[in-house]
Amino acid sequence: MTLTRYNATASTLTKNRTGGDWCPISGMCVTCVDGCIGMCEIGKSAYRGHEAIYPQPYGVITTASQKAYPVDLSHFNIMGTAAGAVGIDANSDEAIFPNVRLETKLGRDGGIRMRLPFIIPGLGSTNVAGINWDGLAIGAALTGTCLTIGENVCGMDMESRLDKGRVTHSPDLARRVKLFRDWRRDGYGQIIVQANVEDNRFGVLEYAIDKLGVEAVEMKWGQGAKDIGGEVKIRDLEKAQLLAQRGYIVLPDPLDPAVVDDFKQGLFIEFERHSRVGMVGEDDFMATVKALRRAGAKYVSLKTGAYRPADLARAVKYSSLAGIDYLTVDAAGGGTGMSPWRMMNEWGVPGIELWSLLHQYCTRLALRGDYVPPVVLAGGYVLEDQIFKGVALAAPFVKAIGMARAPLAAVMVGKTIGENIDNGQLPIYLERFGRTRESIFVMAETLKREYGSDYHRIPTSAIALYTYYERLAQGLRQLMCGARKFAMEHISRDDIAALTPEASRISGIPMVSDVDAEEVDRILG
Repeated sequence: MTLTRYNATASTLTKNRTGGDWCPISGMCVTCVDGCIGMCEIGKSAYRGHEAIYPQPYGVITTASQKAYPVDLSHFNIMGTAAGAVGIDANSDEAIFPNVRLETKLGRDGGIRMRLPFIIPGLGSTNVAGINWDGLAIGAALTGTCLTIGENVCGMDMESRLDKGRVTHSPDLARRVKLFRDWRRDGYGQIIVQANVEDNRFGVLEYAIDKLGVEAVEMKWGQGAKDIGGEVKIRDLEKAQLLAQRGYIVLPDPLDPAVVDDFKQGLFIEFERHSRVGMVGEDDFMATVKALRRAGAKYVSLKTGAYRPADLARAVKYSSLAGIDYLTVDAAGGGTGMSPWRMMNEWGVPGIELWSLLHQYCTRLALRGDYVPPVVLAGGYVLEDQIFKGVALAAPFVKAIGMARAPLAAVMVGKTIGENIDNGQLPIYLERFGRTRESIFVMAETLKREYGSDYHRIPTSAIALYTYYERLAQGLRQLMCGARKFAMEHISRDDIAALTPEASRISGIPMVSDVDAEEVDRILG
């Protein structure tokens, strides 16, 4: 089993001088020689220090763990059957994969309707999210799915206005909300605003509800990619100083005259802005939920990260007591932002372990009649087989799958293709499909027919997300049809089987050789 390769990775733009000859424990070159310029993680840290902690090139990439965990979703297989159908008439003319229903609902009252069971669980103040927001917002709205505006957007907005420490105006947040709403169709999907410690101090959720008419808000305990608050890098002195004045942790101190002088001399080129970690308590949690509902929030959710099992139990219990509208559980291994590289690889509870514990905890509450909120799973989901397995693993509680890095990748690809089309510089790889949006993006013509004169306003980045989601939808329908489950609510833990004893032990899912044992005995007599 290959775990994280220490001391050299493309994520931090480092490599070993000796190529493939490196020590498996330390990751150092087999021979470390005097005279090397320092291409590895140790060497780069020797002259760039803390800068080498973070993935690079910072601000234009997304990053996730490179670690191969002992158990992952590939250690399960989807079980098909040749008999019957659930959720549709069991005949070959009706039980076809286009008839699989993928609609799902979130919210205690089921009021958040989604055409597809996908949610983007939190893209906030990072550059890569900001510059790709048009594609994310329009694409998510067109597909009838949910999109979450992540932490620190108001605080990072240079045009935000604060009165006594509370935000009263944020053009960036307003733009992000409006863009989704302008393209939302038939009441499907939802735009959600998330808040961390600083956002709560700024009153971001109250502002979003009162001034922007936002219906859905999310409390954030953390995420699967890191165990600390969010971070970004700032190359503008004025912005770094403003963020420090607003109460963020900014390193080095941009208000220190000596630091200012060093920056102006070019001795360093960027500041780090960090958020604080929250302090979870039951009373505070209950009070916050009540306050948000009093403020007018129609839907209140919680996103928690890959913390230790006791914290997951707290998330499940507090969410039940407060009657929140859904709970997102984000496992280690995923990621979108600029989390410290080692932390992304070596911190937290991985997906199979975390989601299996989640199923246990939700089941305990359900068996005694307690309310269990709809659940969203996140943490490295990319394609339809993983989505099916995730829903099955923690069924019947899972109502949607959270993905951020994959949708963002689709949006970035779409944006780049659009620029190539406009510049008339399509690479041969793309030119084989044609030279127009309609010939390259397989779903573009569908959108063109539906939107008519408004079609030209849809950027290629949004068409790309729409097309990517369409692929996931068709692939998921095919898998569900093979399992003879014709609606999301019918997927169960019986629909997957473990391929290894360890995967079975952790998840409680039977080994493939043990599946259907009772039914086999009944059939054979």
